[in-house]
Amino acid sequence: MKTLGLTLGKFAPLHKGHQLMIETALQEVDELIVVIYDTEVTPIPLHIRAGWIRSLYPSVRVIEAWDGPDGYSNEREHELREEQYILGLLNGEQVTHFYSSEFYGEHMSIALGAVDRRVDDDRVIVPISATLIRANAYEHRSYISDIVYRDIIIKVVFVGAMSTGKSTITEALAKRYQTTYASEYGRDYWTEHQVDRRIELAAFDEIAIGHIEREEKALLAANKYLFVDTNAITTYMFAQDYHGQAPELLTQLAMENSQRYDLFFLCEDDIPYDDTWDRSGEQKRQVFHKQIIADLKARRIPYISLRGSLEQRMRKVEEILADFKPFSNYYGEGK
Repeated sequence: MKTLGLTLGKFAPLHKGHQLMIETALQEVDELIVVIYDTEVTPIPLHIRAGWIRSLYPSVRVIEAWDGPDGYSNEREHELREEQYILGLLNGEQVTHFYSSEFYGEHMSIALGAVDRRVDDDRVIVPISATLIRANAYEHRSYISDIVYRDIIIKVVFVGAMSTGKSTITEALAKRYQTTYASEYGRDYWTEHQVDRRIELAAFDEIAIGHIEREEKALLAANKYLFVDTNAITTYMFAQDYHGQAPELLTQLAMENSQRYDLFFLCEDDIPYDDTWDRSGEQKRQVFHKQIIADLKARRIPYISLRGSLEQRMRKVEEILADFKPFSNYYGEGK
C-alpha cells in the first residue's frame, strides 16, 4: 500500500525545525504533501515561501492554500473549518501519516484517519521557532537555510555617477547598522585589468558575475540589511560608454536587476568631484549622471534621491528604512 504523508503550516519563515519534519516524512512515506497557508504574520508572500520548499525538496507536492483558515486554535469550530478545508483539498485522496510538531496534530490525524506523527514537538533536536526568527533572524542564522535567509534580508543598492559618494555611504551605513556591505567589484576589476584606462567588452560580463558573487557572500552574513555599492545596471552603462554596446549576459543581468533589490537610492552629483587618476573628469560625471537617471526611468525603476552631506544622506536613508516593509507596495521618490 502506498503511504502518503501530509503536513501544513505557514512556514513564516521555513527553518531547520520545519526541515527536520519534512526530511523525516520523506524518509518514512512514499509521497509527501505540504500545504502552505497565506498569513499576515510575515510580509513574505505565500508563493515565495512555497518556492523555498519546492527548491529544497523537489519531490514534495506543495499546495498553496491562498484561501485556507487563518491561524491556529484548539477551539472545535476552528478545528472543523481546518479539517473540512484540508479534506476538500485532498478531494478523496487518502493520507496515511500526518506530520506536525504542534497540538493540532491530534485532531488533524483523527480527521484524516492517519497516523499522528509528531516530530520534535518539544523542540529538543532543533530548539527554534518561526516567532524567534521573525524577531531576530540574524541571531538565529544557523537555523535558516541560505535560500530562505536571502529573502529575509532587505537589499539596498546605491547607484550614481562616479564620485557621487556611493562607496562612502555604503560603508558608513553598514557600520551604523552593524551589517555587511558589497563594494563595487567593477572598480577593483578595472584597476587590476585596465590597459590605457580601457578593458575589453567581454570583461564586463566578468564584472557583473563577480559583483553578484560578492553580493551573495555579503548577503548570507547580513544583519537585516545589505548595502550594495552599484549593480549590473551601472556596469551595463559603463560597457555602453566604453564600447557602444554591452555583452549579452550583462544585458540580461541588468534587466533582472530591478527585481534584485528592495530599494534603489540615487546619489546625486551635488558633492565636490574627487578627481582621482581612474576617473574621467567632472564633465563626464555630469553626463553619466543624466544617463543613469534616464536609464532608471526607462527601466521603470523607482528610486530615492540623496543630496547633501554624508550625514544628510544617511539620515534620509534611515528615515526610509524605518518605515520600509519588505515586499510592500513602496514606490519611493522618483524624479
